[in-house]
Amino acid sequence: MEEAVPRHLSDPIEGQKPRVVSRCAPKKLLIANAKGGSGKTTIATNIASYFSQEGNHVAIIDYDPQGSSYQWVNERTTNLPFIYAVEACAKGEVRATRSFQLKVPSSTTHVIMDTPAGMTGTDLSESIRHCDAILIPIVPSAIDIRAATSFIKDVLLSPGFRRQPKPIAVIANRVKRNTLGYNKLEIFLRSLNIPFVATIRDTQHYVRGSELGMGIYDFSSPNEKDVEDWQPLLAWLNHHLGNKTKKV
Repeated sequence: MEEAVPRHLSDPIEGQKPRVVSRCAPKKLLIANAKGGSGKTTIATNIASYFSQEGNHVAIIDYDPQGSSYQWVNERTTNLPFIYAVEACAKGEVRATRSFQLKVPSSTTHVIMDTPAGMTGTDLSESIRHCDAILIPIVPSAIDIRAATSFIKDVLLSPGFRRQPKPIAVIANRVKRNTLGYNKLEIFLRSLNIPFVATIRDTQHYVRGSELGMGIYDFSSPNEKDVEDWQPLLAWLNHHLGNKTKKV
């Protein structure tokens, strides 16, 4: 049942632009890792590309001061499925507040939250509180694994997560299988009982896509190996966030 829109949210206030309030709350995916260079934006934009190609109405909220996801959306051409973008960090705001949730169009079905490096404490807890699932990209180097250990601990102990636990998974980014770093990452995740849902290889296809405002699913003939890499992650996303057409 659709919830009624409170009068104070639907009525414009004199001197302010009215906000559009969604009657059916979209599913929100938080992509986060306090360590920079883990590929959060690459994962965020390709997930947005996938859901939009499936016929869903997608929005990206870019909390990173670099604004890479927001710029990526602006590079998309009119022949590609529309993705709405919110430059959430424009005024230095990084928290996932309700005011930003109300800025997405009422038809939005999926919100992808691309977060900055170094997000901890209250900002992290608030972002967790406002999401439906958490995806943590990790580059399997010794330094990144140590940083991820600390970050995952922060996630699990944050008030937002402890108050209402969310599905959480890790994706290994820019990885070569059967390397020492890859094996260490597997052992590390098993020790935390956190699913290691996918391994994304390092390829120039993602670089090309980022320049064109495209994800791998926007290309007319996606690389078969890239598509194969994404299948386990898409299954996890569809299970926890839903999908209009549920193609995997």
